[in-house]
Amino acid sequence: MTSSSLAAPLEVELRPDKPPILHVDPPGDAPGWAAAHREALRAQVTEHGALLVRGLGLRDADRIGAVLTRLSGGLMTEREAFAPRESHGHGLYSSTTWPANQPMCMHHELSYTLEVPGLMLFACPTAPEQGGATAVADAEQVLKALPAGLTDRFEREGWMLTRSYNDEIGASLEESFGTADRTAIESYCRANAIDFSWQADGSLRTRQRRSAVVQHPLTGRRCWFNQIAFLNEWTLAPEVREYLVDEYGEDGLPFNTRYGDGSPIGEDVVEQLNSTYEAHTRREPWISGDLLLVDNIRTAHSREPFTGDRQVLVGMGEPRRLADGCPTPEASER
Repeated sequence: MTSSSLAAPLEVELRPDKPPILHVDPPGDAPGWAAAHREALRAQVTEHGALLVRGLGLRDADRIGAVLTRLSGGLMTEREAFAPRESHGHGLYSSTTWPANQPMCMHHELSYTLEVPGLMLFACPTAPEQGGATAVADAEQVLKALPAGLTDRFEREGWMLTRSYNDEIGASLEESFGTADRTAIESYCRANAIDFSWQADGSLRTRQRRSAVVQHPLTGRRCWFNQIAFLNEWTLAPEVREYLVDEYGEDGLPFNTRYGDGSPIGEDVVEQLNSTYEAHTRREPWISGDLLLVDNIRTAHSREPFTGDRQVLVGMGEPRRLADGCPTPEASER
């Protein structure tokens, strides 16, 4: 199924186990094609939550950066990264540094920030030998499938992200905040509703409380929007969790999540969240040159374990400051 003109509607392949796929004839000018079809592609993402575009032949960073910039209207600079990335130009990054044999479970990118990317853009210049799919899951359906008692509590209280910055694990202060200057970091934290404290050894610990359920700014529908499971200690491989707890203590983990009132989240809850995501997961193996567009609020994404070389470049666009991004006292009293 092919679309090469604006006059014809985009014919998208729909299957329940895969993200929607649009097959295109390789255009001579991929950035020009992207600019001409931006509105039609964005409409498909709004309708379906994600769209895989196959046939663009995106194999080098310059071309990928040009295509992603035209589709997004301008790429965001990442702030509050939890793990290092390599920059490939303004707003274009490598995928997050993460062991190839470990999955990155479902999450919404930067859902703990006040200004979140509304659109995620992934391009794959080099596909892995096996595995490594960037899978997706519908956050509206996940919310409906989770037990009401669990989602009610998270909707009342929100969720809390705790971070302890160190020089060994995760993103450094400069990688996360764009600066190592204490005054600038403190100003950023105050402006972004982040509680912070400097430790005796000079390290920084932060806490931020965010909403777990939000209204989609375009559709108005409720979405399970957070990184509760992904950044929780119980999602880590057991040997990794044991090492981190031994090394840094329960309160000094590089990142962890809690209920909005600060109470710990049990392993059973994290397992339930991840199993519900898995039941709603759609996946399609990468082919070199592919492009994947994801509505970051409507749709969670993951990265599956892989073998061989895998290169995926990432851009973030359409920044949105969600009106209900932070839980309110009124919500806590409901």
